[in-house]
Amino acid sequence: MALNKKRIVVKVGTSSITNEKGEANLRQLDLLCRAISGVQNLGYDVILVSSGAIAVGANKMRLAEKPKDVRMKQAAAAVGQCELIHLYDRFFAEYGKISGQILVTGDDIKSESSRQNLTNTFDALLENGIIPIVNENDSVSHTEIQSEKMLFSDNDMLSAIVAVFCNAATLVVLTDINGLYDANPQTDPGARLISRVERIDDGIRAIASGTATNRGTGGMISKLDAAEYAMDHGVDMFITNGKNPEKLYDIVDHKIVGTLFAGKNL
Repeated sequence: MALNKKRIVVKVGTSSITNEKGEANLRQLDLLCRAISGVQNLGYDVILVSSGAIAVGANKMRLAEKPKDVRMKQAAAAVGQCELIHLYDRFFAEYGKISGQILVTGDDIKSESSRQNLTNTFDALLENGIIPIVNENDSVSHTEIQSEKMLFSDNDMLSAIVAVFCNAATLVVLTDINGLYDANPQTDPGARLISRVERIDDGIRAIASGTATNRGTGGMISKLDAAEYAMDHGVDMFITNGKNPEKLYDIVDHKIVGTLFAGKNL
């Protein structure tokens, strides 16, 4: 099926919607919801993949630190997901939008029947102008939050998978850096932003291994894995700074933003 050029998946990482204490960053959430609402008003279908449930939940539970054992992570995810959806619902409503929640696990992605049901749900929501908000179901999926090599990696891969089976032409990953650099910008003041990547090879992966994001669990390597998956399916993926969600307008206007991983011509 041909990609829908008017369909966009936006992924926001934990570090882009929380502060250093793990509290929900209300200003950033407001800016994000306003930008997504504005892009939808331009005639685009927008799907939001949001991380942050465990961090927000741990803060609301007044835990001294982010939980390390699985059962407490799952409890924090349950509390945090409730809080995040409540905030998203309120902010989107301020801009006249309706949102809906979809929680998935790795088994949902692997099962053909579950994938078809998910696709049908996404299509029904989007047809009715509703913004789907997607997250991994951490409260029941212990594999993802305890393994070293997570399938979804702070939802980076999840967002790419969602983009592919929703036939979205564009995936925008909002994180805490401006894109992929040729060196670590945190330690090298001469690091330069790479504006376009046509192919992910060993050289690109070597560059990414020397860069990092702050509070999220995905990191740049997981974003390259997601980018490679998206590119192989013809999806353009952008990595850009979540502090400026207004960049979504530039992306739909085909301007140079962050790092573009160009999807292959299928």
